[in-house]
Amino acid sequence: MSVFFEFDDVTAFTVGTIGRPGARTFLLQARADDKRVTVKCEKQQTAAIVQYLRKVLADLPPPEDRPMPGALELREPADAAFVLGPIGLGYDRASDRVLIQLEEVGELDEEGEVIEDDDRGHVRLYLSRGQAAAFCEHAEDIVEAGRPACQWCNFPMDPDGHAC
Repeated sequence: MSVFFEFDDVTAFTVGTIGRPGARTFLLQARADDKRVTVKCEKQQTAAIVQYLRKVLADLPPPEDRPMPGALELREPADAAFVLGPIGLGYDRASDRVLIQLEEVGELDEEGEVIEDDDRGHVRLYLSRGQAAAFCEHAEDIVEAGRPACQWCNFPMDPDGHAC
């Protein structure tokens, strides 16, 4: 049975991590009233969402609303419903909302193409411009909070040692 969530009025959309730098698990979480869904993702997927949202927001008037402090905290339980695969992003001018679609990673065939499966998990949510801007700021902080770069080779330094 697949997971399907649709949030027309999102209370919160955030990203958080579990684990120490170098071994963090990234989690996206959407909440609306008593509904909540968490999706496991990669650091690069989080950064890609931020990059796209920044481009969309740059073409729009500045947001007037902002989420409440604490709305961007990852809430427990944070068990992932699925692992993130394809991401769809868009903007609906009629409702002045940013659309985010998160789909479960699919199995690949011999050619490396995703096998179509109607039973994959799916999350669709609409954010206000303020929620999207706040997500971007928070997500950038989370992504950058990883391992510091080595001053010599510029690769991330491992907390257990660095062979530079």
